[in-house]
Amino acid sequence: MIDAPTSLAAAGAALAVMGGAWAISVPMRDASIADIAWGATFVAIGWTCLAVGPVAEDRSLLIALLVSAWGLRLAAYIGYRHDGEDRRYRAMREKHGDGFAWRSLLSVFGVQAAVAWVVSLPIQSAAADGTPDLGVLAIVGGLVCIVAIALETTADLQLARFLKRPDSSGRVMDEGLWRYSRHPNYFGDALFWWGVWLIALETGSAWWTAIGPALMTLFLLRVSGVALTEKTIAKRRPGYAEYMERTSGFVPLPPRRPTV
Repeated sequence: MIDAPTSLAAAGAALAVMGGAWAISVPMRDASIADIAWGATFVAIGWTCLAVGPVAEDRSLLIALLVSAWGLRLAAYIGYRHDGEDRRYRAMREKHGDGFAWRSLLSVFGVQAAVAWVVSLPIQSAAADGTPDLGVLAIVGGLVCIVAIALETTADLQLARFLKRPDSSGRVMDEGLWRYSRHPNYFGDALFWWGVWLIALETGSAWWTAIGPALMTLFLLRVSGVALTEKTIAKRRPGYAEYMERTSGFVPLPPRRPTV
């Protein structure tokens, strides 16, 4: 169950972070700032819900700490890789011209704030439910979150090291975790939010907040993650079609044997 003050506070935190990011992006002419602010938005939501939520301080504290580890790592990594405005946003800027600055407030930053609010439903529920103490389900959920962060971090480090190699140009990354999944980082991202949901689920009233991690998983698979990455990568990386045939697209699995 979610109470109105906690829900409104979570929405306010998301809007504050994304609104601030938008204000920074306008003079920089770089809407990619939204991607850096994405992880930080959840950090703000986590601590806001802890502060405003009427009950369940231990559960909310656990979630806030885990979300901070996940969100700050993601923001730092995207910020480290940032090299000018992403081609998606450049295309939007070219299409809308001078009006893009105001349009991006809603179409980029506003949309991300709204999605973050929905994804954070388990955080809001955990902060508003009075179920005492942390039990087995919270421990399992916490371990899932830690495994997910480790998976994302390892995948990102492996990819970063690969891209720095002089022989990586035009090649497909199929080593380490990337041998078992074409997108182990996105899988770890989705797994983390299912872990947060498990922690909230211990209250017994949060089952319906599966909407949050389900939406995150859907976006990673069909909108901003796997689908977007693979839209053009086969043209840029010879051998990627073969890599797709033998490697799972999301969940890490043993490589498939090539068909004859």
